[in-house]
Amino acid sequence: MASSPLAPIPRLVGRTPEQEQLARAHGSGRPELIAVHGRRRIGKTYLIRTYFARDLCFELTGVRDATRTHQLKSFAHALESVTGFKHATPDDWPEAFQELTRYLESQLRDGARKVVFFDELPWLAGKKSGFLPAFDHFWNTWGTRQKGLIVVICGSAASWMIAKVLHQKGGLHNRITCSIPLQPFDLSEIDAYLKAEGVVLDQKQTIELAMAIGGVPYYLNYVRKGCSAAQNIDALFFAPNAPLRDEFNLVFAALFDHHERHLKVIRALARKRSGLSRTDLIRETKLETGGAFTTILDELESSGFICRMMPFGRKTKDPCFRLIDELSLFHLRWVEGRRGLGDGGHTWLHHRLTPAGRAWSGYAFENICLRHAPKIKNALGIAGVQTALSSWAHQAENKEDTGAQIDLLFDRSDGVISVCEMKFSEEEFVIDKAYARELRTKLEVFRRATGTRKAVFLVLVTTHGIKPNQYQAELVQNLVTATALFVP
Repeated sequence: MASSPLAPIPRLVGRTPEQEQLARAHGSGRPELIAVHGRRRIGKTYLIRTYFARDLCFELTGVRDATRTHQLKSFAHALESVTGFKHATPDDWPEAFQELTRYLESQLRDGARKVVFFDELPWLAGKKSGFLPAFDHFWNTWGTRQKGLIVVICGSAASWMIAKVLHQKGGLHNRITCSIPLQPFDLSEIDAYLKAEGVVLDQKQTIELAMAIGGVPYYLNYVRKGCSAAQNIDALFFAPNAPLRDEFNLVFAALFDHHERHLKVIRALARKRSGLSRTDLIRETKLETGGAFTTILDELESSGFICRMMPFGRKTKDPCFRLIDELSLFHLRWVEGRRGLGDGGHTWLHHRLTPAGRAWSGYAFENICLRHAPKIKNALGIAGVQTALSSWAHQAENKEDTGAQIDLLFDRSDGVISVCEMKFSEEEFVIDKAYARELRTKLEVFRRATGTRKAVFLVLVTTHGIKPNQYQAELVQNLVTATALFVP
């Protein structure tokens, strides 16, 4: 008989879709093998420990760079902690899983759900460890016949999890019953997390904070109560012993094999804010084309560092890739090569209102909007309309021609194209005469260069709305404010 799904856990902030997936697995009445993967410090371990706290009967965490003997000793200690009896260190992983099987048979007799959690699986399954074949055998010959059993495998090493578990052609092929790629919090989850910690920031301050550190729960844990977003950013990156000063250099090494190649892609995209095609990326990075390069892009995308967008009107299947990881963008622009920034007033508080700081904030806000494009779509009242999310750019072909670029547009099936302009401002945004002329030109170039027969609606996405004037009335068809980005 299937057990009833667990209710959402009050101690978990956000993660509603992930909790729904776990609830379905818990209530399925079948053996479940759940794979959770994502960048380090994204909250994988906390999610599983908290959600399955009532049913977790065994947990083993891999130790980085440890020998097989060391990992097996950790297994013996973990088994001892749940049985209350001393266990000798197994000689190998097949013997370890035999012991685990005997323990689990005693736990499953009452018919209730029991959860086994292997955390940091890539570290347990190092080269020549023998862990993975033993685990395959354990699951395929015994685990798949235990209706009350849920096994959760988790890892931060994205390369390994994708290659060895999700895309593996051996014993685990098609055995994963639930795959959860854990992504950073969105703005609504960031806001809820901060409030749960007693940190009260308004929406604009929360956006400013998110533009620097994104929605990684571990980073948000450092945000201090009673400090502005700018003060917190200074403390996180520029203060003595700032906790995130070296995070950029650590996160990729922890996630990816041969991470130097991933960093080449990240740096190339950071230099080209509007994004690069695959062909352009290969030229900029000097990496070889082929399956390995495709894997790099897939790993960066699945971990939430980059996004891909199909340029509007492009007939060939060559998407544009854009860097959207907030911490990477902030680090490469303001931290790297600026070790003295914490001295003499050279901090984010000093730079945020300079022309360079304002320009960066505008670009960072565009990336926030790209991450929240579905919420912009909902705010436009077209949630049920089939749309294609695109970007568009036109290079001037001669002196009489004018170049133009659109970072986000919705090509709608109802005969409309919604062209989004995204503006980060301290107060209500004002469309002045010069910007109005720029907008008219951009829309005219778009219509002429694309030859579209659809209606073109200009959408302005701003932090605090638009100050009414003749240009706003003439040009703007739809207004989306920051409030829409915070809808759960």
